Amino acid sequence: MTQHLIQTRRILLTGGAGFIGSHTYVALVRAGYSVAILDNFANARRDVPDRLAQIVNAPTTVYDCDIRSEKDVSQVFDSERFDAVVHFAALKSVPEGQADPLGYYETNCGGLFNIASAMKATGVEKMVFSSSAAIYGEPAEMPIREDSRPSPQSVYAQTKLVGEEFLTSLSAADQDLQVGILRYFNPVGAHPSGLIGEDPSQPPTNLVPVIARVALGLIPSLTVYGGDYPTADGTGVRDYIHVQDLAHGHVLSLDALFAGRGNHCVNLGTGTGYSVLDVVKAYERASGQHIPYEITNRRPGDPAVSCAATDLARKLLGFEAQLGLDDMCAGNWQFIKEA
Repeated sequence: MTQHLIQTRRILLTGGAGFIGSHTYVALVRAGYSVAILDNFANARRDVPDRLAQIVNAPTTVYDCDIRSEKDVSQVFDSERFDAVVHFAALKSVPEGQADPLGYYETNCGGLFNIASAMKATGVEKMVFSSSAAIYGEPAEMPIREDSRPSPQSVYAQTKLVGEEFLTSLSAADQDLQVGILRYFNPVGAHPSGLIGEDPSQPPTNLVPVIARVALGLIPSLTVYGGDYPTADGTGVRDYIHVQDLAHGHVLSLDALFAGRGNHCVNLGTGTGYSVLDVVKAYERASGQHIPYEITNRRPGDPAVSCAATDLARKLLGFEAQLGLDDMCAGNWQFIKEA
């Protein structure tokens, strides 16, 4: 496969102005793909496309579109030819999903159905799907392997599992449809330019953006949900992955689909787990700020430990994370203090 041929491939990134989507945009452009973004900017800054243009030194194509609108999605697919879709667009807050299951199923499942329908109508036969390690719940064995039985413990996780099962059914019925399912663990960090990073327009619920707000003095302390888990320091343990490593995983997934290597479903993580307090200490090192915290009750749906088995992603995609927790916290701090 020549670089010239790769450059002719047009990729649609739904939710491409978001945290992971924007970094994947840069990674795909750097890899020689031609990329367009579809986003309604419900949880992304309006200036992200301009920032992306600065990073890659080329204009950014953006479709301002809500995936819940079948008509609007169809119009995007009718406007130009796409060779593949990377589907990020989704709601992702565990507590918000528990409070609004209707909204979460409407966006995460209904939106995916609209995208898949438009793909079928226009002959787009490849999708990389943004899934989550949350579908596993709390497996009996660690690290978590891809053949672990799913046991989602939140509405958000349930919607991701529905999406996986839906795409698996579609690809079983249509041999031409190839799907890469990527189960993310916990993305952290920012692009080294400092122009893009995790900066949701809604109040953050992920750990590191909340810690960042404490470091900036915007909130007085971090609330740690659960100090009595069966872990070394009593706080929840997660597998954190640098967003740039995660973005590279999407390039490798698309490469595999275009190379005709078939469907795949893999974890994207590092294989190393860090507790909430480990992350607090790493962020203190990165920022030079003290991070006060208060421990409260566990949140429903949060497992004690979640850590990836990484051998299948390495075998099928050649994926291996390169950056560590200190890199993640340093990158986030650089972005957040300049944002």
